[in-house]
Amino acid sequence: MSQPPERAVPTSTDVARRAGVSRATVSYVLNNAAAVRISEPTRRKVREAADELGYVPHAGARSLRSGHTRMVLLPSAHIPVGPLYSGFFNDLQWALRRLDYTVVQYGSLGLDGDGAARAWAELRPVAVVSLGEISLTPHGVNVLKRSGAKAVITLGPQRVAGAHALVMDQREIGCGAVSHLVERGRRRIGVVMPEEPGLGFFSQPRLAGARSSAAASGAHVEPVPLAYTERSAAALARRWRALGLDGVYAYNDEYAMLLMRALQDEGIDVPGETSVIGADDLLLGRLLRPRLSTVRVDLVTGQRLAELVDRVVRDPGGEPERHDLMGARAVARESS
Repeated sequence: MSQPPERAVPTSTDVARRAGVSRATVSYVLNNAAAVRISEPTRRKVREAADELGYVPHAGARSLRSGHTRMVLLPSAHIPVGPLYSGFFNDLQWALRRLDYTVVQYGSLGLDGDGAARAWAELRPVAVVSLGEISLTPHGVNVLKRSGAKAVITLGPQRVAGAHALVMDQREIGCGAVSHLVERGRRRIGVVMPEEPGLGFFSQPRLAGARSSAAASGAHVEPVPLAYTERSAAALARRWRALGLDGVYAYNDEYAMLLMRALQDEGIDVPGETSVIGADDLLLGRLLRPRLSTVRVDLVTGQRLAELVDRVVRDPGGEPERHDLMGARAVARESS
């Protein structure tokens, strides 16, 4: 049985012929060129013709003409970032789309900084927002800019030459949590260190902040490894009294809820024997008994970050900037 012939891919010439306009007019309309005045009836005819033919502009061809795309590349996270940060990144993507950017998430697992930069540059993005899991180098930033990227923005505690820096100082979270426990009279404080791969990007600076706060008050901080499983939490709870800890900052609310349940199952009173505090201020933590104390992380909106991307794309010649993305403050509830 013979295969049906493949249908020809519609072109901008086909759209122009059906709409009765020039190819240039088709390009201006479908690429939303603001500098060219085209009447609304003409724009409508072009869009209707494109819809009828199933035509969409070729991103690759457009990038060859302009040297870049309207693509903002976001390396996809390969670690569990939690609901708070997931919501922030979703907000960022929606805001970029409203500004007429195409957001592409790129799986960069297994790539180092310079290798990732070369891979990203192949797509000719107009902007890259590197979320911190891959450490870009000045050379990698230069590779991206030479390929046409007008904005390279990094997320992390260290600035990279040539890139705009977005700082989420995770130390503030650990510092706020331990300061709260110290104010409650706790002096031997555990700090949960998740065993899941990749979370050290968040947990290590949080531990540094916790140690800084403890040192200022004469308290003792003990790193406590914990996998996000009931079995691991139960094993830790069984040896809790032997550790001699009277408080715990449990990395985030999810780990805090897991550990608090295990401590209660072991007969350890929360907060009488051990105070517990998490981070992120998740709704579920407020529904527990006792209600979970937490560190509320106040992130800037994704809209503000999208506006920064757009501003740098429009005016790429400015000096790299540093922007703080978050603040942190403890919220006292029943568990501490």
